[in-house]
Amino acid sequence: MDKIYYADHSATTFVKNEVLNEMLPYFRENFGNASSLYSIGRKSKSAIDKARCMVATAIGARSDEIYFTSGGSEADNMIIAGIARKYKYKGNHIITSKIEHFAVLNTCKMLEGEGFEVTYLDVDKKGFVDIEQLKKSIKEETILISIMFANNEIGTIQDIEKIGEIAKENKIFFHTDAVQAMGNINIDVHKLNIDLLSLSAHKFYGPKGVGCAYIKRDILFDPIINGGHQEFSKRAGTENVAGIVGLSKAIEIATNPKRVEEYNSKLLNFRNIFLQKISKELDNIIINGDLDKRLPGNVNISIKGLDSQTLLAMLDMERICASSGSACNSNIITPSHVLTAIGLDKDIANSTLRFTFGDSNTIEDIEFIADTLISIVNKLRKKL
Repeated sequence: MDKIYYADHSATTFVKNEVLNEMLPYFRENFGNASSLYSIGRKSKSAIDKARCMVATAIGARSDEIYFTSGGSEADNMIIAGIARKYKYKGNHIITSKIEHFAVLNTCKMLEGEGFEVTYLDVDKKGFVDIEQLKKSIKEETILISIMFANNEIGTIQDIEKIGEIAKENKIFFHTDAVQAMGNINIDVHKLNIDLLSLSAHKFYGPKGVGCAYIKRDILFDPIINGGHQEFSKRAGTENVAGIVGLSKAIEIATNPKRVEEYNSKLLNFRNIFLQKISKELDNIIINGDLDKRLPGNVNISIKGLDSQTLLAMLDMERICASSGSACNSNIITPSHVLTAIGLDKDIANSTLRFTFGDSNTIEDIEFIADTLISIVNKLRKKL
């Protein structure tokens, strides 16, 4: 089978062998329902309890502050909708940003239909939230601030500690979608003034279909899934035991201090090699986002005059997996809301590619991807 050159780790990652090996027993011999009282049910319950402790330790939380979900989107919904509805008697105002994941933005849009007011903060050309606008947006009715830790498209890392400090000073709950940050950034929810946090296992070499929400002790919320008593009676449904075990093993590996340092160093090297190559060989290229406060494996570039969908198709023919700054729906190309928010016009946004590197890659892969992109761009530009 021909080699695949995978450069879309922000979309998803492969499951590491150590993670898969931890999961396998819970598909077969230890398959019991964690709500059952017999031995194999108790084994599943014990595995979930152990996993909850592992996740809590990884982010500096308590085990009873961790709620397992089907992924980051559900965690975002659980936190934002659950808390907004619970505390509506205190206020109906939420603050977020224009570059959040749609799991946050669409939940906020839904809440607007329920009578909530939402302020969508601007970002600058590098994708940073306007802190002064944040401060000015706070009012008596503000109950929640939700700002993404690290952006999935342009890699920008927000000043989460500062934003959390502002929320704390104003007695407002602070949520961060940390789906992209886990594994790249050391997260301590108390040091960073985080009250609420969302994670998804498949972004840090765990399985798809499982994530978790950190909800600080004593913060109340209305469930969005009703049924049984699972997850402290706050998230009904038979637990995905194998997935939860996989998440906990993945987070154990991802948050090992030595691994974080080595991983970031490796990805930064990959990014530098890639950018040096294409910057040397191609003109009319825009690098989007900040190069310092940024996820190390993230490259987001606009290639002026070319269409990202065509570039992706040609990269795919060379077995290279990447993503674009636009989406094609019903034959209409729609620019990314993130790229629009940082000020790119439609044509530039629709010429944007995202490459995100990870443990699937080698230096040879990065060089091949860069050289292939250069060749494709030059070939297309000759036809213009």
